Amino acid sequence: MGYEAAENRYQSMEYNRSGRSGVLLPAISLGLWHNFGGVDTYENGRAMLRRAFDLGITHFDLANNYGPPAGAAEEMFGRILKTDFAPYRDEMIISTKAGYYMWPGPYGDWGSRKYLISSLDQSLKRMGLDYVDIFYSHRPDPNTPLEETMGALDSIVRQGKALYVGISNYSAEQTAEAIKILNELGTPLLIHQPKYSMFNRWIEDGLQDVLQENGVGSIAFSPLAQGLLTNKYLTGIPADSRAAKPTGFLSEEHVTADVIERVQKLNEIAVERGQSLSQMALAWVLRGGRVTSVLIGASKVSQIEENVAALNNLEFSEEELARIEDILNS
Repeated sequence: MGYEAAENRYQSMEYNRSGRSGVLLPAISLGLWHNFGGVDTYENGRAMLRRAFDLGITHFDLANNYGPPAGAAEEMFGRILKTDFAPYRDEMIISTKAGYYMWPGPYGDWGSRKYLISSLDQSLKRMGLDYVDIFYSHRPDPNTPLEETMGALDSIVRQGKALYVGISNYSAEQTAEAIKILNELGTPLLIHQPKYSMFNRWIEDGLQDVLQENGVGSIAFSPLAQGLLTNKYLTGIPADSRAAKPTGFLSEEHVTADVIERVQKLNEIAVERGQSLSQMALAWVLRGGRVTSVLIGASKVSQIEENVAALNNLEFSEEELARIEDILNS
């Protein structure tokens, strides 16, 4: 039997405007960085994507190098688009990015016009799409003029290959300059995708002000600090956890006694709020309306369901925020 989306899929999700644009993004979006590649179980990925859409998640975030291997997540998502999501394409925001290594030689990495446009053409073929909704420069290129990188984004929109453009991992200063260039070209910046969580707050030191002043949205990736801000590490490092694996971006040395102590104290506040730690961590990122959407990852359907339930309690008292600050700054 074919997939039919839940009729009530828009009833409980919250949608926030991205800056001063016409785009509304779900408060919780789904990223396909891990668990949707060629090494992963297709049916599990399919179940997660279906459930996410049934819960009102309309934004699916990819990149050319997501997998593994690189490109595999886009290929998998392309299969789902064809078999399950084809009738719902216009209800979705689909994004992809280019900026990290994809193929050998001087044209398969960073931020040249050659690389960005070539990479997007490959991404569109893998997903079976004529266009994506958002195309990102995944990281700034120190050796390519920003005018060239932003000019490529402008060209991509004018060619009809993307409706909007974004940047990721750009500093406050780089972002301000990118906004200026894109405004002059006539393709305003829609959104910035920075790393942001209770344990990584760099965007509060200038970037959020730049985005707010210029009417640009933001979507936070790694809002759960690679799983640290979940109940997984409350008593140490489980054998099946990301930190216990020899590969990846979270290692055992990150899970110190001090980190575990902070996580335990934060969890006490979450319990008082009637939330899991991960739910409170997502709500915290969304506090005050300065972040448009949080970008979650998942390895099973139940994680998506738990994270979306964070929307049941997004409000913090001044006392709660003060207690959280004390823990994070201790």
